[in-house]
Amino acid sequence: MFKFLVRRLLSLIPVLVGISLLVFLFIHFIPGDPIWVMLGDFATEESVAELRQDLGLDEPLHVQYVKYVGRLLQGDLGESIHTRNPITSDLATRLPASLELAITAMLIASLIGIPAGVISAMNHRSLIDSLSMVGALIGVSLPIYVLGLFAIWIFAVQLGWLPPGGRLSPDIELERITGFHVLDSIVTRNWTALGDSLKHLTIPSIVLATVPMAIIARITRASLLEVFSQDFVRTARSKGLRERSVVTRHVLKNAMLPVITVIGIQFGVILSGAVLTETIFSWPGIGRWVYEAIQKRDYPVVQGMTLFIGVVFLLSSLVVDALYVWLDPRIRYE
Repeated sequence: MFKFLVRRLLSLIPVLVGISLLVFLFIHFIPGDPIWVMLGDFATEESVAELRQDLGLDEPLHVQYVKYVGRLLQGDLGESIHTRNPITSDLATRLPASLELAITAMLIASLIGIPAGVISAMNHRSLIDSLSMVGALIGVSLPIYVLGLFAIWIFAVQLGWLPPGGRLSPDIELERITGFHVLDSIVTRNWTALGDSLKHLTIPSIVLATVPMAIIARITRASLLEVFSQDFVRTARSKGLRERSVVTRHVLKNAMLPVITVIGIQFGVILSGAVLTETIFSWPGIGRWVYEAIQKRDYPVVQGMTLFIGVVFLLSSLVVDALYVWLDPRIRYE
């Protein structure tokens, strides 16, 4: 398995080079000049030329790209145009918020989506199957901003059970250790902050989980139905095993490979693409940060986060491959 993972890591190197090149060229070719953004509309030609020279933007593109890759190898993603803060510093501050939201959403999606798909497959062509798939279709089709605003109106405005947004109430103090509010609350034994953090996390995580939950349920159902038709399943049933034993001992393990793929892909999607959810619920994560950077034309932030999101997807793919090898040892020989 170690050799398999080493080969996969080495195969990621040209992909990373290609991503860095595409991100670099894309940012340089889109309309707008970051120099004018930094200096404002009333800047003089002399100040623009001077700053362009200081930032190295007057050099040929290939020279700029080599320097850009050199900074990346040193872990330097550049500085924000507006805040003048290092992007890696702002990323370290905002990433725990997005990770906490994404992990919670994927746990909800997996804990509900997989059992829903299993129950639907075990009751194929029944009323339960039809209702489950209709619910999954609604979950995929319903826009996040509609569901988010509706959830805020019901649970925050009408019922008053949960807060409408944010990560923590202003009157509650929490010592920052890891940046994960739930984990920091447990470590510091701040039970008031723990309860408040969970309340703030509830609505956005459920809203964010709806689409991956529906996709996981549909893929689980389809994968189980395919495995149910295999010869070894018919053999297990002919031996008199109960249906539950057939599913848990023989079917699930063979049907989980496509489900794991979907979970890995969806985790990368919700971690990098929760722009609407974080904006609606005022969640201070990287999705909202990138949205604000696009509005302000803060090109270094957009460039750095695009590259970071690409790395997240590659790492998700690597984790999925590792789980593949663990579930099906035959894959390592391929």
